[in-house]
Amino acid sequence: MIKLSSVLLVDDDPATNHLNERLLKQHGVADQYLAAQDGAEALAILEQLAAQANPSSPVLVLLDVKMPGMDGMAFVEAYKRLPEAQQQAVVIVMHTASMNSVDLGRIEALPIAGLVSKPLTKEKVDTILKLHFQRQFPAA
Repeated sequence: MIKLSSVLLVDDDPATNHLNERLLKQHGVADQYLAAQDGAEALAILEQLAAQANPSSPVLVLLDVKMPGMDGMAFVEAYKRLPEAQQQAVVIVMHTASMNSVDLGRIEALPIAGLVSKPLTKEKVDTILKLHFQRQFPAA
């Protein structure tokens, strides 16, 4: 499998970021793994990553919806102000435990690639890779 350049894990729970990173590393998804615990920290990291990324070497952002401070939705609003070239090299997939209808309605209006429920699994990552990067895990 051709690796992604980077994966940015954004969740206010460090344990969730750690477990997701372990899963992704175990399957060799990316060359680089970074973590942030809120949207503001993630935006600062993403600005650096996106400046170096391009559509053939994309960045995956796995973004929690509900976080203190800048939550996932506020992060996406700020992301939309990045230069277009930087946005094209980034795929945002929101990651949530909350599937209430108000949140889902707000999420549908955002320019994101998708939504996946917690916990993250190998099958969910494989689906993300197939749908948004035309890649998949090697056959076991």
